[in-house]
Amino acid sequence: MIIIADGGSTKCDWILLNEKGEIELKTRTQGLNPAVFKPQTLKSRIEENEDLKNIVSKVTRVDFYGAGCGTPTPVKNLESILQGFFKNAEVNVDEDMVAAALAATTKPGIVCILGTGSNSCFFDGKNVHMEVESLGYVLMDEASGNYFGKRLIRDYYYKFMGDDMSREFAKRYDLDADTIKKNVYKEDNPNTYLASFAEFIFTSEERNGYFYKLIYEGIEKFIERRVMCFKQAQNVPIHFIGSIAFFSEDIIRDVAKRYHLDIGNIIRRPIDGLIEHYKKNVLKVN
Repeated sequence: MIIIADGGSTKCDWILLNEKGEIELKTRTQGLNPAVFKPQTLKSRIEENEDLKNIVSKVTRVDFYGAGCGTPTPVKNLESILQGFFKNAEVNVDEDMVAAALAATTKPGIVCILGTGSNSCFFDGKNVHMEVESLGYVLMDEASGNYFGKRLIRDYYYKFMGDDMSREFAKRYDLDADTIKKNVYKEDNPNTYLASFAEFIFTSEERNGYFYKLIYEGIEKFIERRVMCFKQAQNVPIHFIGSIAFFSEDIIRDVAKRYHLDIGNIIRRPIDGLIEHYKKNVLKVN
């Protein structure tokens, strides 16, 4: 049996498929970004999942696609942990951009991730090609959850929000300066912490002018820096994967019009598209 996993910094979805392409198990662990979390954290998050422990002996192949899996050292660390857990399985670890591309399309296009973090690639129909290497949540990640979270916190402290919204924001979150600094500078996975504030935008009852402007500016920066860098940008569809993209679809389309871009698929969870890819192309199930 094959397990396919889609891992981010916030969560990781696991799907067990049998030889007929049928789903035997769906489960979820906490985030497994090997570029952010220590090896012991990764190991314990996998081992504490009872669903995985119950089926570990059945698994013959593990294909893990994840954030933070674009450079050799994190990949090697995660492969070692997975191999130690799934002892009878062949283990493959690849970056989340590959999963996003396979989930989004079978044809050439630009594929973008907007979730806790952000990234982009050109997919030629078989392989992904990166134009700009991602430097992570501190230096890049435009239009991601942690990008919007940082913006909200800054706007609150600079008093750019407006009184009513500031009061509502303060009701929802602990905005004590010492708490924020401790979580950002002292605790593990600050990117996930910062991204948690972005829910304020997407769970509010209405999208007012402030929210629209905030999202629009973030999407615009992302398209300028992570889409227009590809020479194919105006000749192929632009696909988006991730929760931030899913809830910002209308604004993505508004920004795209300015750049004469063709927006393709916008998918909330890449794991659903991955299942179909594996059925058709790996397991060869009709």
